[in-house]
Amino acid sequence: MKRTYTILLLLIGILLQKSVAQDAKMKAHVDGLLKKMTIEEKIGQLNLPVAGWVPTGTTVSKDTEDKIKSGQVGGMFGYYDPVRMKAIQKIAVEQSRMKIPLFFGLDVIHGHRTIFPIPLGMAATWDMALVEKSARIAAQEATAEGLNWTFSPMVDIARDPRWGRISEGNGEDPFLGSAIARAMVKGYQGDDLTQNNTLMACVKHYALYGGAEAGRDYNTVDIGRSSMFNYWLPPYKAAVEAGAGSIMTSFNVVDEVPATANRWLMTDLLRNQWGFKGFVVTDYTAINEMTAHGLGDLQAVSALALKAGVDMDMVGEGFLTTLKKSYDEGKVKMADIDLACRRILEAKWKMGLFKDPYARLDESRPAKEIMTPENRKASREIAARSFVLLKNENQILPLAKTGKTVAFIGPLADNHRDMLGTWVIAGEWEKSVSVMEGVKNVAPQLNTLHSKGANITDDTAFIHRLNFFNQPMVTLDPISPETMLRNALEASAKADIIVAVLGESQSMSGESSSRTDIGIPESQRKLLEELVKTGKPVVLVLFTGRPLTLEWEDAHCAAILNVWAPGTEAGNAIADVLFGDVNPSGKLTATFPRTVGQIPNYYNHKPTGRPYNGSYQTKFQSNYLDSPNYPLYPFGYGIGYSPFTYEEMKLSSAKMSGNGTLTASVKVSNVGKFAGEEVVQLYLSDPVASISRPVRELKGFQKIMLQPGESKVVEFKITPELLKFYNYELKYDWEPGEFKIGIGGNARDVKEQVVNWEKSVRP
Repeated sequence: MKRTYTILLLLIGILLQKSVAQDAKMKAHVDGLLKKMTIEEKIGQLNLPVAGWVPTGTTVSKDTEDKIKSGQVGGMFGYYDPVRMKAIQKIAVEQSRMKIPLFFGLDVIHGHRTIFPIPLGMAATWDMALVEKSARIAAQEATAEGLNWTFSPMVDIARDPRWGRISEGNGEDPFLGSAIARAMVKGYQGDDLTQNNTLMACVKHYALYGGAEAGRDYNTVDIGRSSMFNYWLPPYKAAVEAGAGSIMTSFNVVDEVPATANRWLMTDLLRNQWGFKGFVVTDYTAINEMTAHGLGDLQAVSALALKAGVDMDMVGEGFLTTLKKSYDEGKVKMADIDLACRRILEAKWKMGLFKDPYARLDESRPAKEIMTPENRKASREIAARSFVLLKNENQILPLAKTGKTVAFIGPLADNHRDMLGTWVIAGEWEKSVSVMEGVKNVAPQLNTLHSKGANITDDTAFIHRLNFFNQPMVTLDPISPETMLRNALEASAKADIIVAVLGESQSMSGESSSRTDIGIPESQRKLLEELVKTGKPVVLVLFTGRPLTLEWEDAHCAAILNVWAPGTEAGNAIADVLFGDVNPSGKLTATFPRTVGQIPNYYNHKPTGRPYNGSYQTKFQSNYLDSPNYPLYPFGYGIGYSPFTYEEMKLSSAKMSGNGTLTASVKVSNVGKFAGEEVVQLYLSDPVASISRPVRELKGFQKIMLQPGESKVVEFKITPELLKFYNYELKYDWEPGEFKIGIGGNARDVKEQVVNWEKSVRP
């Protein structure tokens, strides 16, 4: 044992020496470049133009190649063509004076060519190995097409489902969100960023972007410091600790100051407290937009951003066009410019670009590494495990593959485009598997009928907004709505079971896609109501990029399977679950409210002095006159084809002291007929503290597989580290006293016990 420990120490020492040597080489190289560079060339490294694809703003970069030749570009985003990108890189390393290579970035959000479930769906797997695997495959494919930088993961906590970008994040919980942030960074970056199949991660949007008031994208954010540290900031910090190479600023204000000009956020917290060593890039024209925030003209806000700690300006060219003037006028220092430039150059060194600027520009890779059978297989398996079964009355699911006639009705049943979901820049919807195709692949002997039944929406003004940049994402069928409905009812009359495939289209969620009404669109709701009136059992297969209000659907449908937007293999994965080849095991990571009026409705809320007693007819309590407080589906909720039972939880002790370890255990049993996975969740609460604490907080989870009739004792080790929080003075510590420990299958259905935990043993 002693010999093993000695060898381990020697290995650590060797690695540390190697790291120090590499840092010294990097510093010497960057120092040499900075001594030779003009101020214009230094500022040029801070410029990130866009080219090659539809932008996410109103500004488009111009004269990019000429700017590369003159050293006015540090990186580009928008291309994913290695032939074109190699030619551009040649301009940088062969025709510019300093011959500094470029970054090539892109929004690779939930897959590159092979698309996985949207991040909110991926989070529902509660499986960090799968999350990391999806990011690793995305990195492999993206680098095969020349990319070396991805604007992902988005780790913003979101408590308002009206916000369109909730689809791009991991839900409402900081503990789970932090775990996913770490897994995504690891999947993208691997262990060595110089390898040609790794992508530098860019964590976004720093910070608090998911807290936009009224759920309206780009809107203001107003969150206190203790709430920031306890609930909103942890996933960013986790990504930094995982080694993320870059951070992206958010559009919103933080403590009244726009994030992109917030020195406390970008320097004091991110770098000085958290130790971040990478570089900071703005979001799309975020510097320019600070003028509208009231901070001054482009020159003024560009100087503010640089001094705050921002290193790279995305698209807006505020740095490029004003920093030299600000330097000449004494408004910024050369040290500010040098520091930002150094961070960009160091990132390029760490990625191996100075050693080989063409390492990720191998034109032979795409044919061998893009959308391989293995990648598509992974997409199918991960998608199936992301689905959340919300209801299954009388065990109508899974469906039999023969013996019944099943009518598949709805505008998403034989649809390819909307299988991928939002943020799929390189994704090819034409290659996705529709639900009908998947059904035929998995249950070829099943007698099926199909009818569209309705448009995604009949609202032409809404369709115009959905079809941004004139892309035909949502169209009206040439057949009238009345005829489509009649055809659907005729097909349904011949069926034993109706599967209604409904929900949101691709462009109904994502950036700039906030909604005030988060129900199923009216045209589809009308169709569903008519299908229910037939008296046939209706299974709702629900596509969505956010929690929806489903109170009517829950009351009238026999089963509801939430499939999010599953990705390339959507239809096959859905059929795998519908017909029982896969037992659904997804669990919600965002609360589903009953009505929009309940928003925000999240599980880890604070207690109130007049708590709700379960009756909304009682006056002078914190309740509604017309609705219960509790949501339709709570955080962590999801059922499968086999029920799981939880016995009473056991604690290793009812009294703890100091830095001891408490063991909480529970016996979980599969009492059904199908093998299945269950996410066992650990929740803690701190009833008496120096500040008001949440009613419950997730502090652990384990995903277990049990065969029919099998049981397993699941254990959680609890130390004071899990009891810590940021108090009013922002000190991170735990306070002695009573704690409630709970274990269950979701945030609502937990069995709790009390433990008293003191700081030290009393004499």
